Amino acid sequence: MPERDTHVGRRAFLTGSVAALSVTTAGCLGGGDTQETLDVPETTAETGTATGDTAAAETLPRPIRGDPDADVTVMVFEDYACPHCATYSLDVAPEILSTYADPGDIRYEFYDFPIPVDEQVSWEAAIAARAVQATEGQDAFFEYSKALFEAQADLDRDAYERIASDAGLDGAAIRQAAVDRTHEPTVRADREFGQRAGVTGTPTVAVNQRVVDPTVEAISDAIDAELA
Repeated sequence: MPERDTHVGRRAFLTGSVAALSVTTAGCLGGGDTQETLDVPETTAETGTATGDTAAAETLPRPIRGDPDADVTVMVFEDYACPHCATYSLDVAPEILSTYADPGDIRYEFYDFPIPVDEQVSWEAAIAARAVQATEGQDAFFEYSKALFEAQADLDRDAYERIASDAGLDGAAIRQAAVDRTHEPTVRADREFGQRAGVTGTPTVAVNQRVVDPTVEAISDAIDAELA
C-alpha cells in the first residue's frame, strides 16, 4: 500500500541519519526481572491511570503525541534523573516522534517512573513537568520535559524555575508546585501503573505492549512490523 512505501522511504532516511549514533541499551534499574511484554493494567477512560491506583481521581490526563486512536501505541517510562533516559529523550525520541507520531501513525504515551535514581530530583522534576502540563497543556509538557533532560546535570529547584521562565511560563509557580509536590498523585499513579505492568527500569519502551530496546532501529522495526 502507498502508506507502507512512505514508511519504507522514511525508515531508509531515518536509518541513514542516525547510523552514527551510539545509543546504549543499558538503563537505570529498579530491581526485578525484565519482561518481554508489559502486562498492562485495566485503565480508567478519563485519566489513563490503572484502576485502583493512588488518587486516580486527582491525576492528570496521560501526555500523548500522535493520533490518540492509532492502532499502534508506544509506551515510554522514564525517570528524569536517569542518564539513559536523557540519552533516549534527546537522541532517540525526536526521531520516533517526527517519523511516526507527528504524521499520526502512532499514539506515543509518556509515563513517569521515578525509580528513583535521585530521591529528590526523580520526583520533583516529574512534578514540575506535570505542573506545566496542568497549566499549559501537553505540548508545553513535552517541550519542558525535553528541557529537563537537556539540563539533567544541573537539575534542582532553581533549574525548574529557570527552565519554565525561559519558556515564558510562571517559573515561580512551577518551582512551588515541585516543592509542594502538587502533582505527586499523578506521578505516583504512573509509577504504580508501570510496576503493575512489569516495568523495572528506565527507559522502558514498549510497542503495542512488547518491550523493545530503546534505540531508533529497534523501535522503528517494531512499529513498522505492527503497521505492515
